Amino acid sequence: MRAVITGGAGFLGSHLCELMLEKGWDVLCLDNLVTGNESNVSHLISHPRFRFAHQDVSRYIEVQGPVEAVLHFASPASPPDYLKFPIQTLKVGALGTHNTLGLALAKKAKFFLASTSECYGDPQVSPQPETYWGHVNPVGPRGVYDEAKRYAEAMTMAYHRYHGLDTRIVRIFNTYGPRMRLNDGRALPNFLYQALSGEPITVYGDGKQTRSFCYVSDLLAGIYKLLESNEHEPTNIGNPQEITILEFAERVRALVGANVPINFHPLPQDDPKQRCPDISKARRILGWEPKIPLEQGLRLTYEYFRQRLAQAGQSK
Repeated sequence: MRAVITGGAGFLGSHLCELMLEKGWDVLCLDNLVTGNESNVSHLISHPRFRFAHQDVSRYIEVQGPVEAVLHFASPASPPDYLKFPIQTLKVGALGTHNTLGLALAKKAKFFLASTSECYGDPQVSPQPETYWGHVNPVGPRGVYDEAKRYAEAMTMAYHRYHGLDTRIVRIFNTYGPRMRLNDGRALPNFLYQALSGEPITVYGDGKQTRSFCYVSDLLAGIYKLLESNEHEPTNIGNPQEITILEFAERVRALVGANVPINFHPLPQDDPKQRCPDISKARRILGWEPKIPLEQGLRLTYEYFRQRLAQAGQSK
């Protein structure tokens, strides 16, 4: 069994490569390294069933030999990244999805799309069920990511309905864990990096907006269950335990033991005020729900960041 994983050198993609290898798959990892990093998969390079190829999936993809699954995870995912690379974000959602669907169709393989909770935009319904169509500003700065993923979902379902392609769609809610980039613009990496560096922690708005955080191993367990299921409609995977951003910042500050202030900055345009998954569908059809409590996941992620910063200091 051979899987092609796009964005495989990214945070989630690299963990997915590991999981697929553990499950006995051969893995071809494709990444153009715009936001991914080859160091995330460097420990896999010597694995006999792993291969890395530098590839922009917005361009034509050619893969020799049989393929049983195509998992499309390529895309900038943090707001600073997709604001820095707006055209690339739209292209990987549109052209990249078209190319990977074409590859799956040609190989008669399963297709798995990594979509996002951002499809719900700034929701007027909480928690968000898969039946909610969302509240998205298509021409706002975040629209490049939101609409790229919404379009990718529409194209995936079109290939399923028109070509009979065996497809899956996961809507991923906030996920965290080792291999996130330091200070990558998302809440947890920013908070940990700032606290560990002795800098003020930046909170946008009044900090009363909510998020829910799922540890990466829980997310991957849900993804693999979805891959093995017969479900074609979008499925939420995330942790339904909601927390305000301010409380989250205070937890990180206490964990690190950092006596640093919290600085408040204006809320970015279209920043969601609530983000919490309704996972009743995942519970029902996959028998899945998250197991790692926030305190445990935070400690594991903190240890990773602490080691990374220590290594960075030693290399200077």
